[in-house]
Amino acid sequence: IYRVTITNLTAGQPLTPPILATHTSKTGFFTVGEPASEGIRQIAENGNGAVLLQALGADTQVHEVVTGAAPLVPANNPGNTGFESSATFTITAQGGARYLSYASMLICTNDGFTGLDSVRLPRHKTTVYTAGYDARTEANTEDFADIVPPCQGLIGVTSDDAGTGMSNPLLAEDGIVIPHPGIIGGSDLLPQAHGWSDPVTKIEIERIRHQDDD
Repeated sequence: IYRVTITNLTAGQPLTPPILATHTSKTGFFTVGEPASEGIRQIAENGNGAVLLQALGADTQVHEVVTGAAPLVPANNPGNTGFESSATFTITAQGGARYLSYASMLICTNDGFTGLDSVRLPRHKTTVYTAGYDARTEANTEDFADIVPPCQGLIGVTSDDAGTGMSNPLLAEDGIVIPHPGIIGGSDLLPQAHGWSDPVTKIEIERIRHQDDD
């Protein structure tokens, strides 16, 4: 049994409620330089975790899946949201399920996300950091009209554009995961408000007891 604490380190990016899974070495969430799965695409574009959760539930290599209940906002809470910048989860791992993966959307992006893929669970405890990734499934227009609606309130930069939780086929790209280039500016997203530098999150993983200690 492991305790996992995820902390948002950015100044300008709220994160969707985390999705974590323990699993064997035969599966994972994403690989830089390879196509994003439909589950990662839906998180990165639309903040929709349902597709990834369904895939994980059907994957025999996955031991346990845990999901967060709320977004993780920057520590300075620019939108005065009342949400926290950190959350702690408990997750189990048995047999060959010795790996942990995690994903969240970078909410104020077109198709940005952060996460871990297949990090070996520690014997005692470890701390790892995640970077920002671009799923490259949607062009980075940085226009609120193409970005999920929660972005505006969570950061406190708003406009008349309602935003969207749907994919726009006209903005589709090649879907190859790359490091995220960051916020360029020039449309609705502002580098000074929505920008960040890696690492995006700090993840503390601690083994708290053996599954068979009961």
